[in-house]
Amino acid sequence: MNTPTKKTTENVFNAPLTDNNKHSQVQHSEPKDRVILHSDCNCFYASVECLYNPEIRQKPVAVSGNPENRHGIILTKNEIAKKFGVKTGEPIWQAKQKCPELVTVPPRFELYKKFSQLTRQIYGEYSDRIQGFGLDEAWIDVTGSTKYIGSGTLIAKEINRRIKNELGITVSVGVSFNKIFAKFGSDYKKPDAITVINRENYRDIVWNSPAEDLLYVGKATKKKMNTLGIRTIGEIANTPIEYLRNNFGKWGDVLWAFANGLDCSPVTKESEADSVKSIGNSTTTPRDLENFEDVKSVMTVLCQCVARRLRAQGFKAKVLQISVRDKFLSSFTRQTTMDSPTNITEHITKTALKLFYNSYTSFTPIRSIGVSLTDFSPENTPSQISLFCDERKNRRLESLDSTVDRLKERFGNYSLVTANLLKDPALSRFNPYEEHTVHPVGYF
Repeated sequence: MNTPTKKTTENVFNAPLTDNNKHSQVQHSEPKDRVILHSDCNCFYASVECLYNPEIRQKPVAVSGNPENRHGIILTKNEIAKKFGVKTGEPIWQAKQKCPELVTVPPRFELYKKFSQLTRQIYGEYSDRIQGFGLDEAWIDVTGSTKYIGSGTLIAKEINRRIKNELGITVSVGVSFNKIFAKFGSDYKKPDAITVINRENYRDIVWNSPAEDLLYVGKATKKKMNTLGIRTIGEIANTPIEYLRNNFGKWGDVLWAFANGLDCSPVTKESEADSVKSIGNSTTTPRDLENFEDVKSVMTVLCQCVARRLRAQGFKAKVLQISVRDKFLSSFTRQTTMDSPTNITEHITKTALKLFYNSYTSFTPIRSIGVSLTDFSPENTPSQISLFCDERKNRRLESLDSTVDRLKERFGNYSLVTANLLKDPALSRFNPYEEHTVHPVGYF
């Protein structure tokens, strides 16, 4: 088949709204399908930075980590930088080889969270079914709103216009009958555009696109598909489901359904959002960790952070996982189940260090390390007292943690530190509780 042109993509500048851009009160017939939008803020972090700093708006700009702390990768870039071939995830030095004039700025996650909330407020005027997919993306089910406002395309245009005029950034919006194709539509044409994927055109648009353009077809899946002769989404859709299942397990069924437009998963209301499944933090260290004492310093900070997060959420956890990446970028994860659910910092720290010590026998210098907790239960859940556990000590540790949390909340994270963290402040003086913003992202 010939690759289609993007004729179905509607640019907002060429399609003015009716009724002077106000909500129409004309009743419309009940739509046959659901009407799902996926709104994606274009070059989100960079767009917000350029909005706040007019001097860099016409320059190639990238938001990046701190190269002095070895966090020097591109987090996002603006459209000008993108034209030079700058890519998200590549090192700053590599990006500047492509674009010597690249302006790099540090991230300000609290500011981005504020803008994310403002976009959600606008979406909320059109539907109560809004499901975030990171800070900069969200699905919106506007099926019910079409009866009062107009078509999904009209609503998408209005949202696009309002975010541009009220917030000063742009969004690309996909309009479709399911979440997968709506997401595909928002990615199909950027920036500042609207793309409609419907039952009449999805075979021409979606099926002719590369397999990796389908949500959740990553590098490894793409590589395996290519070895099987599957290179487009249409070829996924037309491959016998048994063949995909034999090669990809149950995930083959999911990808086949996605490619055929059979996704029927709902857009979750914010009030119905899934509870937190895991709490964790990781860090790339400012220098390689050369010995167990180095690891202990960094891991202590991470464990203190995740334990504090756990208490703030009102949880205890039973499963702990560590992740380690060495200087050759070889990585592994290990997990263990603790004897009973806990949110006590000392328990979590000792468990993490013991798991590391038992797992990392041949010490290769380490570049990054992480700790996460899962299998939660409410902290007030009654538990069986063990004969081998010092409950009095546990109560003292819980009281100590509570006091430390209050002091840090009032006087700052560094107002109270454990003595072992004073040995090498260059390694231990970081604050993942406040600086490492975690945004749960998931489709299912």
